[in-house]
Amino acid sequence: MTSSPKRILETPCLSRRRFLCGCVSIGGMLVTSPLLAALSGGESRSLAFRHTHTGERKRVTYWRDGEYLRENLQILDHLLRDHRTGESTSMDRALLDMLYGLQQGIGGEGEFEIISAYRSPKTNQMLRTKSGGVAKRSLHMQGRAIDVRLCGCDLKTLRDQALAMKAGGVGYYPKSNFIHIDTGRFRSWS
Repeated sequence: MTSSPKRILETPCLSRRRFLCGCVSIGGMLVTSPLLAALSGGESRSLAFRHTHTGERKRVTYWRDGEYLRENLQILDHLLRDHRTGESTSMDRALLDMLYGLQQGIGGEGEFEIISAYRSPKTNQMLRTKSGGVAKRSLHMQGRAIDVRLCGCDLKTLRDQALAMKAGGVGYYPKSNFIHIDTGRFRSWS
C-alpha cells in the first residue's frame, strides 16, 4: 500500500524552529551533566580496584589523550570477570566512565571494592535461585553493571553522587554495604 501525496502532506512534522529548540535543550542538558563535566577535563582516566572475592588489586589508566587504551581495557575486563566461572566479557566503556565520574564527583582517588561485575548466565541463574533481587536479564550479564563501594566514602554519599550523575541505574544496598550502577536507563531503587 502506498501513500498518496495528500496523505504525506497531512502527516504532522516537526517545524524547523521546534527542532532547533529541542537541539538546544538537549545540548544544555549535556553541558550541565555532572558526568560529562567530570569526563571533560584531564588527559587520562585511571581507576583503582580491589576485588573482594579474589583479592586482586589493580590501578589501571584506561583512557589517555582522547582514546581508550586497548591493553589496559583487557586488564580491567579480566579483573571484572565472573569470579565463579572465570569467564570475562568486554565491559561497557561507559560503565568505566561512570565509575571515573563518580570518583571525581566525590573528589578523590579512592579504591573501588568490587562485589560483582560481569556475571555469566550460569552464575546469574544460580544467584536468582538464592535471591529474589537478581534480575533475569541482568545488565551484569552484558558487562553493563557493577556492584561496588568506594574506600573512604560513606555509602549514602556514594549513592547520592551516583544519582546526581543521572547516567544510568542506581541501586542502594546499605545492609550489604554496596551500590549497584549500570548503563541502562536512569532509574533508582533500594
